Amino acid sequence: MKFSSTTPITIPFVFFFFFFFFFKGSLAANVTYDRRSLIIDGQRKLLISASIHYPRSVPGMWPGLVKTAKEGGIDVIESYVFWNGHELSPGKYYFGGRYDLVKFVKIVQQAGMYMILRIGPFVAAEWNYGGVPVWLHYVPGTTFRTNSEPFKYHMQKFMTVIVNLMKQEKLFASQGGPIILAQVENEYGDIERVYGEGGKPYAMWAASMAVSQNIGVPWIMCQQYDAPDPVINTCNSFYCDQFQPNSPNKPKIWTENWPGWFKTFGARDPHRPPEDIAFAVARFFQKGGSVQNYYMYHGGTNFGRTSGGPFITTSYDYEAPIDEYGLPRLPKWGHLKELHRAIKLCEHALLNGEPTNLSLGPSLEADVYTDSSGACAAFLANTDDKNDKTVEFRNVSYQLPAWSVSILPDCKNVVFNTAKVGSHTSKVEMVPENLQPSMASLDQGLERLQWQVFKENAGIWEVADFVKKGLVDHINTTKDTTDYLWYTTSLHVSEDEEFLKKGSSPVLLIESKGHALHVFVNQELQGSASGNGSHFAYNFKGPISLKAGKNDIALLSMTVGLQNAGPFYEWWGAGLTNVKIMGFNNGTLDLSSSSWSYKIGLQGEKLGIYKPDGSAAVNWTSTSEPPKNQPLTWYKAVVDSPAGDEPVGLDMLHMGKGLAWLNGEEIGRYWPRKSSVHDKCVQECDYRGKFFPDKCLTGCGKPTQRWYHVPRSWFKPSGNVLVIFEEKGGDPTKIQFSKRIFSGVCSSIAEDYPLVEHEFPSENGKGDNNVATVLLKCPKNTHISNVKFASFGTPTGTCGSYSKGDCHDPNSSSVVEKVCLGKTECAIELSEENFGKDLCPGITKKLAVEASCS
Repeated sequence: MKFSSTTPITIPFVFFFFFFFFFKGSLAANVTYDRRSLIIDGQRKLLISASIHYPRSVPGMWPGLVKTAKEGGIDVIESYVFWNGHELSPGKYYFGGRYDLVKFVKIVQQAGMYMILRIGPFVAAEWNYGGVPVWLHYVPGTTFRTNSEPFKYHMQKFMTVIVNLMKQEKLFASQGGPIILAQVENEYGDIERVYGEGGKPYAMWAASMAVSQNIGVPWIMCQQYDAPDPVINTCNSFYCDQFQPNSPNKPKIWTENWPGWFKTFGARDPHRPPEDIAFAVARFFQKGGSVQNYYMYHGGTNFGRTSGGPFITTSYDYEAPIDEYGLPRLPKWGHLKELHRAIKLCEHALLNGEPTNLSLGPSLEADVYTDSSGACAAFLANTDDKNDKTVEFRNVSYQLPAWSVSILPDCKNVVFNTAKVGSHTSKVEMVPENLQPSMASLDQGLERLQWQVFKENAGIWEVADFVKKGLVDHINTTKDTTDYLWYTTSLHVSEDEEFLKKGSSPVLLIESKGHALHVFVNQELQGSASGNGSHFAYNFKGPISLKAGKNDIALLSMTVGLQNAGPFYEWWGAGLTNVKIMGFNNGTLDLSSSSWSYKIGLQGEKLGIYKPDGSAAVNWTSTSEPPKNQPLTWYKAVVDSPAGDEPVGLDMLHMGKGLAWLNGEEIGRYWPRKSSVHDKCVQECDYRGKFFPDKCLTGCGKPTQRWYHVPRSWFKPSGNVLVIFEEKGGDPTKIQFSKRIFSGVCSSIAEDYPLVEHEFPSENGKGDNNVATVLLKCPKNTHISNVKFASFGTPTGTCGSYSKGDCHDPNSSSVVEKVCLGKTECAIELSEENFGKDLCPGITKKLAVEASCS
């Protein structure tokens, strides 16, 4: 509706207008479904959803994340509900800070979007203990996720709390809220049989229990192949085009499309190309899908000790369309936005038309949807993973790149091909900024950054928690109240031992169930060991320094996140199983059954010295030259906030392993552990063919995670207290903040790029003269300051490594500079006026550009 200055507006009309727009959100919606789609208030809906987990970001980021998702063509926000973040102990609930679920759902509602709430409450999700509270494991008689009465009791109790909270706030669509679907359990069908006679009854009980909550919207169960009516079973995979629900009356829903993958400390970086993601999504809708969710669309951060795995990194970036810091990842975000628009142009035909499948040749097919109104939409697919093809469809020839789908909303014109990426690529850098001493410190005349240092003892501090013969399980002892457990003992070494006379060293042998270990003898670090994301157990074998007389052995066992999935996962243990020392005159000394003293956690942890109100609990040593390479050391500095408003990461490249906090907020575990230089990595990923997590790996020989996200909302302008606990030794003077900055932009468009009218001017596509157009866009408050590369012809390479091909217009750079220099965004048409018509006739040319933003 448009208004002009001459449009007469009556008072009743104004009242109706404002009533409609301010109160429509409170009107109840009727959500049902049939075989084709969800039906909301009588209208079929084709929905594109995005996973954004509220605890993996912070409230200050939520509105921006939701806004960026909506701008990317997303209709629905999806999130798990994280049981162990909400029920801290039996009956004690928390819904504040990052766990303010109501606030998050209302932000989604205010954005005019729908919500899928996956209550679970088991989530997996690479989240500690799969989201189930650790305390539940120690409730007598409890076995997780089976026909166990204690488990079912607590599960139903928590789910009822969440459902009632949502009802109280009127957040279900049946009450006028945004929640249109809810999920019970999670990916149970794949492991149900392992639970024997308890599996099937539990799954059916969970479905029945959920339905009995009477929320007024449908329930879903992902990967539950026999989900009972009216619960909808859904698919989780890299590809779900061939998935079919277990009833002809249920719609085809894809709850987890993985656009990237998670990382583990010490492993390589996985990547999923945008062309393949778009191919998978297009195929899903081509084959009758109606709801598709990206897991993750924004992965975020595993703050504190929330990562599971074990060994899942603190970053949960997931190479998602919105990166860990909240910035759109281009070209992935932009390419999928174009895809979403193309699919939406087909919505009416897809949901109301009848499909016809046509074979166009080997590995070639068309799915055509037509309805009685004359609407027609077609998807042309080439599933060959090597060869481009030309097909005839309705007497017209179409070029189909290998492993691609072309979308024709009118059954005539291609508006999008999944293999042709038109979105520009952003160059992102982490720009270092030294820690600046707080202005408060400068007022006291301290011009250099002052550190405060506190050294932990290796072993028992205060008194032992208990003494026991033999080695205990780590997790059963700490109950995950901390990562750390000290195993300590002592032994007497006779002066007659040969290794003392020869100056040699005995060898310590340790076997463990996981996850990591530091070995101390007489307060000195002797070595470390750890498992990895594939093999949690490890063995330690190394020389140790013993002296004549009494020797204190202190073994610091560590968990790095608890198991988060799999059958009976809660029974997986950690900690030491055998300790021996080789090299004594009488042979090997077995300490496994000796008397061991145990201490749970660290002294600094127990005293809360990382919190603003706990800092004075110990005597810190002040210095401008903090000790380096010193294990078991706490470092504290008071610093200013980095200038500007760009997202911030903490650069821990030169530290060893430990935990970090800012102003008492848990940044998380840091560990710049490197992958092996002998691992296999790719220079460029071939999107063609089925994707799997190890297909496109990079980062061989580099730290899996160097930077650790520190949300801007955690900073004060000055007086920020940064606390680091270092386990094995590093150089704190080299700790830096780094700002995540868009430093440049690239784009590469071919003459045959599908010409689409675009709603948003920052996207590539159809220019004013109906020709393919490159659009470059720098972030706000910056402009294109330099054209580093430009070539119209047959350029090769990717952003940051473009090179000229055999065909090149020598005027390319001057054309681009004339249009773009000094502007925040610009458009360069691939027209004859710009590049002439006689250049390299007979071949399809493209324009590739790389520019700097400043």
